[in-house]
Amino acid sequence: MLRVLQRIVEAVNQAPDFELALQIMVRQVKEALQTDSCTIYLADHDQQQFALAATDGLVIHSDKPIHVPFGEGIISLAAQREEPLNIANAADHPKFLKLDQVDEERYKAMLVAPVIHRRRVLGILTVQQASARAFTRDEEAFVVTLAAQLAVVVAHAEAKGLLRTTSQSPWLHTLKGLPAAPGVAIAEAYVVRPRARLSEVTPKKTDMPEHEIRRFRAAVKRTRTELTELSDRMRDQVAEESLAIFEVYHAMLDSESLGKEVEETISQGWRAQTALRKVVEHLVNQFEALDDEYIRERASDVRDLGQRILSHLKQHNGARHNPPENCILVAEEVTPTMLAELPDANIIGMVSLRGSGSSHAAIMARSMGIPAVLGVDDLALDEIEGQTLIVDGYNGDIFINPPLQVESEYRELADEEVLLREKVATARHLPVETLDGIHIQLQLNVGMSIEHDWLTELNVQGVGLYRTEIPFMMRERLPTEDEQVELYTQVLDQFSPHPVVMRTLDVGGDKPLPYLPMKEENPFLGWRGIRMTLDHPEIFLVQIRAMLRASVGRNNLRILLPMITNAEEVDESARMVKQAYHEVAEEYQCGVDESLFQPQLGVMIEVPAMIYQLHAVADKVDFFSVGTNDLTQYMLAVDRNNQRVAGLYDAYHPAVLHALQQIAERCRELNKPVSVCGELAGEPGGALLLAAMGYRTLSMNSYNIDRIRWIIRHVESQQLERILAAALASRSPQQVRQIITMELEKLGLGGFVRAGA
Repeated sequence: MLRVLQRIVEAVNQAPDFELALQIMVRQVKEALQTDSCTIYLADHDQQQFALAATDGLVIHSDKPIHVPFGEGIISLAAQREEPLNIANAADHPKFLKLDQVDEERYKAMLVAPVIHRRRVLGILTVQQASARAFTRDEEAFVVTLAAQLAVVVAHAEAKGLLRTTSQSPWLHTLKGLPAAPGVAIAEAYVVRPRARLSEVTPKKTDMPEHEIRRFRAAVKRTRTELTELSDRMRDQVAEESLAIFEVYHAMLDSESLGKEVEETISQGWRAQTALRKVVEHLVNQFEALDDEYIRERASDVRDLGQRILSHLKQHNGARHNPPENCILVAEEVTPTMLAELPDANIIGMVSLRGSGSSHAAIMARSMGIPAVLGVDDLALDEIEGQTLIVDGYNGDIFINPPLQVESEYRELADEEVLLREKVATARHLPVETLDGIHIQLQLNVGMSIEHDWLTELNVQGVGLYRTEIPFMMRERLPTEDEQVELYTQVLDQFSPHPVVMRTLDVGGDKPLPYLPMKEENPFLGWRGIRMTLDHPEIFLVQIRAMLRASVGRNNLRILLPMITNAEEVDESARMVKQAYHEVAEEYQCGVDESLFQPQLGVMIEVPAMIYQLHAVADKVDFFSVGTNDLTQYMLAVDRNNQRVAGLYDAYHPAVLHALQQIAERCRELNKPVSVCGELAGEPGGALLLAAMGYRTLSMNSYNIDRIRWIIRHVESQQLERILAAALASRSPQQVRQIITMELEKLGLGGFVRAGA
C-alpha cells in the first residue's frame, strides 16, 4: 500500500496543472482501493460552501457547478469534526444530503476525509462504493494519508491563485510572499534576469591553466571596477548605511575563500568558468545549509558576485535596461547590484522569487523606500512580464491585474504611506521622549562594517548590537587578530563617543563556520554562542584582544556575551576578558591608564533559564540585553524558520510579554541597565509595550528609527500603562494585537498599525 501511495503522490506532483492533478488523484485512488467512486470537494470559505472539483464515478446531470453549503451533508460533518467518517450506508445517515444534479443513490458505503492544512479545512476527499460495508482500517488510513498529501497540493494552488469557484473573481489573481519592506506599489512588472547563470556552465577541462587564471583575474578586476561604479551611482539614492553592502562584495573579492580557491581549482585542470561555478556553488551550499536567516541570506550575495564575474569571463556587456516610467522590479533573485543598474526613479516596488527580510536586497529596498515582497516561489516570470501589479509590502500580498476597486483602495493606502514617511522624518532632530518627559534611547542593530557617519542623519545613541559573525563567515579560515582589529576600529571610530555593543562570536550549531563543521540533531539546542567559544578559548581570547586593541584611546566599547545559560559561563567569560585586558594593557604599556578602559561586560537574555538567574550573575556584569527573537523561539518551542510551525512564533504571545515584564522588574531591583535588541523593539506596538515595562534603551534596524521616535513622542506614561495592562491580561497574540491597534487608533496613530505589520 505504501508503494501505491508513493506512486499516486508522485503522479499528482508531476501533473502540469492543478485541475489535472485532482483528476489524476481521484482516478488513481479509485483504482487503488477498487471502489466505485472517488470525489474531491474544495472549500469556498467566502461563500461558505464546498465545490465539487473532481470526480471519477459520480454521474452528473448538470453543466453548472455543484456546491454543498457548509453545515449540510456528510462532508460538512467531517469538516466540522475535522476527522474521517467511515459510514457503511450513507443514505441512512441523518446528515445525508441528496444532490439533485448528481446520481449517487446507487452508492451506499462512504469514506470521507477532511483535507486540512495548518488547521484550516481546504476540502474533502470522499470514496464511495455500491455495496454497504465499512471500509477497512487500512483503507481508512490510506485515504487519510492521501488527504494530508492533497492538503499541501491545494494550499500550494491557493497561494498561486489557481482555486476557482463561482464566488471567486476570475480576474483577481493573488500571490503570497514574505513582507520585506513596508509600503504599497502599483505599476507594471519589469522582469530582469542575470546576464549570466552559473547553473548553465558546462564543466570543461583545460590544458592551459595559466591562461585561464589570467582570464579569471581580469574578470575579477572588471567586476571590482563595475562594483565601484554601481556604488557611486547609488550614493545619492540610498542611505549611506546601505552602501556598506558593496563593501561586503569587495571583501568577498578579496577573500581567499573565493579567488584563491578558484585559482587552485583552475590549476587542477578546469577552465575558469567551470572552476568559478564549482567554488561559488560550494560556498552557496554552505550558506544555504545554515539555519540563521541573516547569515543564510549571504548565499544570494555570493551567487550574485559569482555570476557577475562569470559575465565578464564570457565578455557579456552590461544589459541595456529600458524600464517603463514607473515599474515594479521582478526577478528570480533581486540583488543590490541589480537595483543599482536600474534608474532608481523608475523603480517603485520590488518582487523576488527568492530571499527574505534579511537579504541585502531587502535592506536596500527599505533604505530606498521601495515596498518589497520576497520569497514568492509560485511566480512565473514569463507570465508576469508587463502585467499590472499591486505589491503590498506590509502583508506580503501581490495582486496581478487587480480590479479597479482593489487598485483604488491600495492607491489611497500608498498616498497615506508617503505622507506618514514625510511626517516622521520631520522629528528626526528631536529627542526621543514621551509627552510627560520619559526619555528613551534609540540605538542601531548592525551586522556589517559601516564607513559613513550615520549618526548625524539618524540621531541615534550608538550601536545596541554589532554582530561580529560576518568576518568569520566570509572566510575559509579564522580572521586574524589584526584583521579583526581593523574592522572593529572602523565601527568604534564611527560611533564614538556613543557606545558600541559588540556581541562576541555567535556561531555554532545553526551557524557553523565553514572550517569548523558541526552536525547536530537539534542545533538550536546545541553547541552555539558562548558554549562554542568557551570550548575554544583560542578563538574567544583572540576576538576579545582584537576588540580591546581597537578600543585603545576610545571609551565606547561594550562586550556582550550570547547564549548564556548559567553563572559559570559568565564567570569563565569574565575571567578571559580580564586576562585579555591585562595582555593588551601590558602590550601597550598603559596599565590602567585612560588610553585603555576596562570595557563594560553584558549578558544577552535569550535563554529562558537566564530570567531566573539574573541575581546570580548581576554582580559579574554591567548590563543586560534582551534578544527577543531567540527568547520567543525558546519560550514557545518554535523554530521560526520551520514553515509548519512558524505561525506559532509571535513575540506578542502573552507568555513572552510576561517574561519581558519580569526581566525589566528584576533588572530594576538589581539596579542593572537593560536594553532590548530584538525585532520587537523596532515595531510600533512592541516599542510601546517595552517602554511601558520600563525598558529605556531600544536597539533596532535603521529604517525603524524615525517611526519609533515619532510614536514615542506622541504618547504619555499613563497611556502606556493602560496598553500594557490590557496586553498582559490577554489570552492570545491576536488579542494583544487588537488591543494595540485600538489604542493606536484612539491616539490618532492608526497609520502606524500597518507600518509595523
